[in-house]
Amino acid sequence: MPKHTTATQAPSQRMLRVAEEVRHALSAVLARGDVRDPDLADSRVTVTEVRASPDLKHMTVFVSRLGQTADKALLDLLRRNQPDLRRQVARAVRLKFAPELHFQADTALDHAMHIDALMRRPEVARDLGPRPHAEDQADEQDDDET
Repeated sequence: MPKHTTATQAPSQRMLRVAEEVRHALSAVLARGDVRDPDLADSRVTVTEVRASPDLKHMTVFVSRLGQTADKALLDLLRRNQPDLRRQVARAVRLKFAPELHFQADTALDHAMHIDALMRRPEVARDLGPRPHAEDQADEQDDDET
């Protein structure tokens, strides 16, 4: 059995556990404002998910800004402060290597809102509405034939 996961395999329990610990540690740092950059300390950042690489040396951090997609300015701010955030995460989570943090905007909420808007469209609601029973359809066909 291979030790490392590929793109088609699900992450291991260890990868999930470490990623969740990193998410908690990073969220705590950002919530307390324990960063050197005052611009980052004042911004309200939500860490929605962290995904770990199989070797646990790279973590992809998905962020949003209070229910909104993170903008380019916020991502640039996080990337600029990545060394300090990495150091603080390394202190909080005991790993052999301090993971490299890669920040990305979390677009899951935007995607969910788009799907919700599609589901509320009249033509979709019509298709999703209750269907007539087979007996009712048979009765309608009999009426048409007579």
